[in-house]
Order: sequence, then structure tokens, then C-alpha cells
Amino acid sequence: MVFKDSRKTFDNIFLIVETKRKDKKDGLKQLKSYINPTPAEGGVWFNGNEIFYVRAIRKPPSYTPELVEWRNIPKKGQSWEEIGKYKTGDELIPAQNLKSIFKVIYYHLYTNSNLPRAERLGGEMIRLIFCKIYDEMHNYRDLKFKAGAEESDEKVAERVKGLFEKVKDEYRDVFEEDEKLLLDAKSIAYVASQLQNYSLLKTDKDAVGDAFEVFIGPALRGEKGQFFTPRNVVRLCVEILDPQPDEKVIDPACGSGGFLIVALEHVWKKVEEKYKHLPKEKIGSLKTEIASKNFYGIDKEFDLAKVSKAYMAIVGDGRDGIFCADSLVSPDEWTPIQRERIKLGTFDIVLTNPPFGSKIPVTSKSLLEQYELGFKWKLDKKTGKWERTDKVLDKQVPQILFIERCLQLLKPGGRMAIVLPEGVFGNPTDRYIFEYIFKNAKVLAIVSCPHETFQPSTHTKTSVLFLEKIANNKSDYNFFMAIAEKCGHDKNGKVIYKMNDDGDYILDKDGKPIIDDDFPIITERYKEFRNNKSILKNYSHLGFSFPFKDVKNYIVIPEYYNPDIERELKKLESSGDYELVSIQTLIDRKIISIKRGNEIGSRFYGLGEVPFVRTTDIVNWEIKIDPVKCVPEEVYNKYKRRQDVRPGDILFVNDGTFLIGRSAMVTELDTKIVIQSHIRKIRVLEPTKIDPYLLFYLLNTNIVKKQVDAKTFIQATISTLGNRLNEIILPIPKDVEVKKKLANKTKEIILSKMELRKRSIEIINF
Repeated sequence: MVFKDSRKTFDNIFLIVETKRKDKKDGLKQLKSYINPTPAEGGVWFNGNEIFYVRAIRKPPSYTPELVEWRNIPKKGQSWEEIGKYKTGDELIPAQNLKSIFKVIYYHLYTNSNLPRAERLGGEMIRLIFCKIYDEMHNYRDLKFKAGAEESDEKVAERVKGLFEKVKDEYRDVFEEDEKLLLDAKSIAYVASQLQNYSLLKTDKDAVGDAFEVFIGPALRGEKGQFFTPRNVVRLCVEILDPQPDEKVIDPACGSGGFLIVALEHVWKKVEEKYKHLPKEKIGSLKTEIASKNFYGIDKEFDLAKVSKAYMAIVGDGRDGIFCADSLVSPDEWTPIQRERIKLGTFDIVLTNPPFGSKIPVTSKSLLEQYELGFKWKLDKKTGKWERTDKVLDKQVPQILFIERCLQLLKPGGRMAIVLPEGVFGNPTDRYIFEYIFKNAKVLAIVSCPHETFQPSTHTKTSVLFLEKIANNKSDYNFFMAIAEKCGHDKNGKVIYKMNDDGDYILDKDGKPIIDDDFPIITERYKEFRNNKSILKNYSHLGFSFPFKDVKNYIVIPEYYNPDIERELKKLESSGDYELVSIQTLIDRKIISIKRGNEIGSRFYGLGEVPFVRTTDIVNWEIKIDPVKCVPEEVYNKYKRRQDVRPGDILFVNDGTFLIGRSAMVTELDTKIVIQSHIRKIRVLEPTKIDPYLLFYLLNTNIVKKQVDAKTFIQATISTLGNRLNEIILPIPKDVEVKKKLANKTKEIILSKMELRKRSIEIINF
């Protein structure tokens, strides 16, 4: 119920809102049943996606309400007829949740308009947003972007189309001369009715950027590797690079302009602080000059370049620096004006999140041969260095070429931040990339992002690389690393808040819940590092100083060097109760051996009775038998000698997203199996040196699991531990009785599980 004022009585009911019924027809029927016996003047039906407003018209003699579709509901003190009339800019308010409003509009247009295709809706919505911005800027005293309650759709559409003609004249660099609004009149009027109470110019710019994604995202997401960068990641990059008012900034894959806008506002704050003694008009002209002279963006997608121009128009000027082009082609192929304004080696700051993915490789030989990273590289085993060959690759993923292009854009001493898939930072096949980077730049920082950062759009794990362009860099310096574990939202994109141990929200000084986001903390830690490069207070995964000379084998994944794990291991060692021994040491001393399984091919699945044990079959310390994946006897005989599975062997999952680290011990019930290649068979060769059950226990301790997570690298969306399993440190108790007790307890559990399986098999075969 919505009441006319603070009096919550039956005779004071003004509106009724129905949110339970998901279907529009059912919802309106339910709403009517609520309104009928009340004096309500109207109501709203909303199902989370679609919204519908009605006015209750009562006529004699029955006065039974007739529900009539209306543009919106009145504001306090406004009549139903006044909706959309006599609007001026003073009446407009900032939108508190513009993204939600845009989602409602998108769903309505997708369901009801004459353009129900996502890619066409995106372009059309950009045109309408420009109309709205233009209207606020040029028609402040008599707004045209509005829909009167009793106006016809055609009249509203005609007025908005007239606005668009003026928009085209104002923004000739954005729109073609023959471009038109293609939406039907009813849909144009609907958009105007939903946005007419709000000011895009007064609304928080992050909200405008988020709203753009509602329309542009569905048209691009997943197809061309483009994903909008979350604002907290954008702010992290801008705060760490700290652009100054006199520095030139570019994003060569600018998308909707998020990096440019946040960087521009960052610089503007510095201008406002530095020139606070000057008149506002003078500060305003300085800000406009900075936007137009120092900020540039390039994007291959025409609609995204338009969005970026629109975004720059909202915050000020600077749209002249946005170009629709391919950043990776030779500058000779750019337009003359773009070549004039964007020159290699002239930028102080590069901020970008380039499109990435194996599905969108660059295959043009003429393009690839322009780049060092477009050639094949090989490892010189004598020097341990990677060297470029003269052979051009058949293909290269775009994000790698973007690293080189970004460095080309920078002037000496320039700084850059680039979002990249995590695989680049550690995969053996990608290590030549950092050979190139180390030769041409100094690493300032690497920040690992949580899995959820770009979800639900993509599951690709990313990190942000910060570089300074310095040739012939020395290796005697420290750089900053951090591991963000929380990004402010879950895998579904839902905002998450900090909670205490009782499950209550932790509130800020204004009594509002605090978003659970590590990126602002990491930003502050970096600033601390920048002031003192060797020491950080509260040294932890949220920020630590790392010596460049300690980088192992070109691996620069922050998790790999997680100081929290190192601290925990040292604490165990310093207690005097544990001996820290690596798995590699046990292998070298011939105490244990490790072998991998084999791939047999799915064509054999279900054709026999011998279990083929896969990563998903290792559950709760046991081997789960899946009859559907059992293979024939001849397959077993082929691998029997090679795999040589015996009771007491440990099966350890070495590859496979979310499963790595699971283990099971082979019992007498499991010897006739074939194991998958993603599983390692660990065998104790010297039981007097380490009990197999003790080893199994150690592999399942929290400290070992943390190490497994830290040493697991992600290749695209697939995870692998690889030979880094051998680097795992085991905290072996020194006390003989403690070792015996742990081994016996583990053995008891394993044998109990085996006995239960035996009994179940006996019952089944009875």
C-alpha cells in the first residue's frame, strides 16, 4: 500500500503495488482484485523485469474501477494528468539505481518492441540516450524528452525524433547523416516515460556506465571477447597509476569508456584542488580543455565507440578523442585525423582491458609480423632465456599483441595497466611473453582478481599487470603483488556485504552495510608500498613487496608467492614440532614415486566392467565407481603393467577445475582399475621412512590444500597443478608417537570405508 500521507488508514490508500504474480495477465488481474474494494487511485504491477502502471477510473453509477494503462505514477503533489507536462531541468532528480531502470526498459523493449534483437536495441538505446543528454543540456527550461500522461505515442515519438535530428547535427562525429530512430512510436514513448523524471547529467557517472552495459552487453558478451570492466577494478588501475592533469591518457580497447571516465574524474579532482582559488567558470574551462586534449580511446566496435563518445559527452567534452578503429593494425591504416591525434610513443598512461580469448585469434600474417610477439619464440636451454625466431605464428590471441601495442603507445617512463587472463602470468607456453616484457618494461605491480570478478559474464580468471616503460631494466628492484579474494559481488553478480561472526552486516559510520571488496584495501596498500618500496606494514596477501630477482621461471602469479602460506609454514617450523619436507625431496630420496594415469578415449566407456577412474570419481577419500564409464578387459590389460595400481597407492587429482587436491587411497577393492591422465598415483617406496597413511593425512591438511590452491594455474577456464605438485611442502611431525597416532587414525577411517563398501557389495550380490 502507498498512502497519500503519513496516515495509514483505509480511506487514505493512494496506490497498491502487486509484486507476487510473475505473469502480466495474472498480475493485473490480482492488482484489480486488490484495488476494487479500496479507494486506491491506481497501482503498479512489477515482476522484477517488467513494470506496468495503471490508473483506476471510477464512473457512475457503479463506480467499479476501470484500470487504464498510464505512463507512470504521480509524484507527491502531482495529479495524474500532470505526469510528463511542463518539465524543466529543475524538476529532474539523479537516478539512484539507473541500471535497474535500464533493465526494465530493456526487458520491455525486448518483449514488446518492433526491434526484439539485442544488437539492434543497443544501438537504438544509444541514440535515445543522446537525445536525453542533448535535451538536458540545451532545453533545460522546456524539456522535450518527456511523455505526457494523455499524449499520444505518435506525438511523443515525433518530438523525440525531432530531438534526434538536432543530436545528429551536434554530434556529426558520432552519427551518420541518414541515421534514424527505428523503434516504433509506442516504444519510444515508453522509454521517454521511464526516463523523464531523471537527469543523466546529475546521476553518478558509474551508474550511467553500468546502465550502458544493460543494452550493449547482450549484443557483444562472449562473442568477441569483450567484457565490461567492473568499476572497482577500473578505480584500482586509475588510483595505482595516478594520472596527472598534464599527462596524456589512452585506452586502445576503450569499450564504453569506463577507464577514461574514471581517469578523467581522478584528474579533475586534482585540478579542483590545485586551482580552488580560481572562479568555477575558469576551473570548468580547464577541465574541458584537459578532457579534449589529453584523453583518447579506440574501439573496433562501432556501437561501443559511440557509447564511449556518449559517456564523454555526459561528463564534459573529450569525445573528439574517441575513434572507431582497430588498435592492432598499423597506424598507417588509421584515418588521417586519428593518425594526427594518436601517435605511438606519445602517451603517459595506458589503461585497458583488451578483448581476449582463443576463439578470436589474430591470423593475418601481415599484422602478426608487425609485432615481436607475433613471432614464435624458443627457449635457449643454455642461457634459460627465451629468444624470438624469424618464424611468424599462424595465430596469436589479441591480448598478447595488445601488451606490445600498449608499450608502443607509451613514451619512455610511461605507465600502463592491462587486464589479462591469469594463464599469461604462469603457463609454461606463455613464458616468452614475460621475457619480452622484462626487456622492455619494469613491473610496478600485479594484482590477482577473484574468480567472480567478471562473472556472470565470463568465468575467466584474470589479473591486472602494471608496467613502466623502461628499457634495459635491472633486476635489483621490488615490485608490488596482491591477491584480491573478494570483489564486492558473487558469481551471479549479486552484491555481497561484510558480515561479523554472528552473520550480521558490518555497518559504516552512516549505518550502511559495507561492500565486501578487497580492491580498495589493495589500492591503499599499494600507496603505502609506493612510499616505501621495501617494507609494508601488515605484510599479507592484500599487498606485499616482492623482489624481482626472486621470480621463478617467469612465473608471476601472486598466489604462487602468497606470503600468508609462507608465514604459516615458518610458524610450524619454528614451533620445533615439525620437519618441513618437499614432495620433490621425498622423490629425490626415493622414498616415494609419482606417476600419471592415461587417457583411453570415451569410445570405450560403458563397454566393459573395469572401472575407469576419473577426477570426478575421487570423492571423500574414496574411489567412486561409475558403471557408465567402465571399460573392457582388453583396455585394462593394455594399461595394467604400465599403471601398476596396488593397495596403499594414493590417487591424487592433479588437473581439473575445482577438483585439484582431492585424494583417495587404493584398497584391495580397487586394484583392478584404469586411472585417468589428470590423476597422479603416489606410491610410498620406503614405508619405514614415511607411513602411506601418514602421507595421505598430510596431503589432506589445510596447509597443504592452501599450497595446492596457490600452485594451481588456470589456463583459460581449466585448472592444472602440473609438476608444481612436487613443490608442495609437507609439515611432518617430529614426534614418532604423533606420527603413529595420525597414521593409525587415517588407516582406521580408510579401512572402515572399505568394510562398508565390502558389505554393500555382498548385499547387492546376495
